Amino acid sequence: MTAGRTLYDKIVDAHRVRDLDAEGRQVLLYVDRTVLNEYTSPQAFSGLREAGRRVWRPGAALGVVDHVNSTAPDRGAAMPDPGGQRQTAYFAENCRDFGIELYDVLHPLQGVEHVVMPETGRVLPGMVLAAGDSHTTTYGALGALGFGIGTSDIEHYLATQTVIYRRLRSMRVTVEGRLGLGVTAKDVVMALIRQIGAAGAVGHAIEFAGDTIEALSVEGRMTLCNMAVECGARGALVAPDQTVFDYLEPRVAGLGGRWREAVEAWRGLRSDPDARFDRDVRVDAAAIAPMVTWGVSPDQAAPIDGLAPDPAAAADPAVRRDLERALAYMGLAPGARLDAIQIDRAFIGSCTNARLEDLRAAAAVVKGRRVASRVRAMVAPGSSLVRRAAEAEGLDRIFQDAGFEWRQSGCSMCLAMNDDVLAPGERCASSTNRNFEGRQGVGGRTHLMSPAMVAAAAIRGRLTDCRDLATEA
Repeated sequence: MTAGRTLYDKIVDAHRVRDLDAEGRQVLLYVDRTVLNEYTSPQAFSGLREAGRRVWRPGAALGVVDHVNSTAPDRGAAMPDPGGQRQTAYFAENCRDFGIELYDVLHPLQGVEHVVMPETGRVLPGMVLAAGDSHTTTYGALGALGFGIGTSDIEHYLATQTVIYRRLRSMRVTVEGRLGLGVTAKDVVMALIRQIGAAGAVGHAIEFAGDTIEALSVEGRMTLCNMAVECGARGALVAPDQTVFDYLEPRVAGLGGRWREAVEAWRGLRSDPDARFDRDVRVDAAAIAPMVTWGVSPDQAAPIDGLAPDPAAAADPAVRRDLERALAYMGLAPGARLDAIQIDRAFIGSCTNARLEDLRAAAAVVKGRRVASRVRAMVAPGSSLVRRAAEAEGLDRIFQDAGFEWRQSGCSMCLAMNDDVLAPGERCASSTNRNFEGRQGVGGRTHLMSPAMVAAAAIRGRLTDCRDLATEA
């Protein structure tokens, strides 16, 4: 009897053009859609120009300016630096010449690519999406397979609507139990990364399952799938359900009377009951507390009431050296209380945590309070649509009254490619996805956490359990 198939295998099989080896591990894969940005696309377009090739399906691509642009409230079309200006000008030229729709920095739908694509209805269950950004895994929240590709693959995709793809092994991550007060999807995925390590899912596609996952909103699922890449996964999926269909219905145009037909087809997008996974991981939701990182990798994390590790306790010399280096860079002593670490900056934004749900959670913490005097705090909504929706709810006033800067949309301080950067030695509570050395600026020190935890840190001026502020309200 043939074993059942996983959701991952079903999507790959449905998009396989042909096998490229005898085992069927490497395939030519049809890709439904892509999103392009000004930072990772230039070489791909240059390659097309030099070869005299056209884009095979221009309508299947969207261009978004998000990496190098300013998020200043009064920004204009000009970029903060000459290099960024050249990148965006060439990007606009490429989109125009190859017939690709572009959301430039002044477009009313501009935003961070992985926020824009789902909110504009471009990601549907069962699709394959490939793009020049590793956090393309975000789209798994809608039951679509998304993954990052390199510049040469972008060129290949644009010319052929396909990529050469190596099948991944499958990992099921089952999360069960009720999340406690103040515990979010960000804490769940940070706890998972801590549990299995930064390389724990290398070579795998993760499927998230369990009653905890089913109870999450689509936005929460996006956070999970977005950060799955931080434990090495090259794909992440959640089986689409009614929560997904309700999210999509007002966003999808053109299906008309075929909506019900589409939903019925999408209901079949799930792993078979007898599907075999190469690895199974279980996470106890009830055991998760609000998480923060103390080091320079997303797996170097602990509950907010924890301590920085003592390298002397590590038996493996290589592990000991890694811990020593991380603590030295972060300016922390072994055994330091995480909830006593003072911060200089607080940032809420990025493709991980800058959707409307995230802003609501942070605003609930800061409402009626003030940012600590030594902290510069800022919010960069994930898209212009999110920004306008937040303003319609009055969230912008809550943040500004508390002392936050209310910025425009863009990748912003998630990475040091624009004018939102940390100075050497500055310490930031951040809702982003990576805390690598220099990620937010040369010598900058990043602590990852949920938006509510960033808000709490901004108010207290130090890393803080957001549940403490909830009990004070």
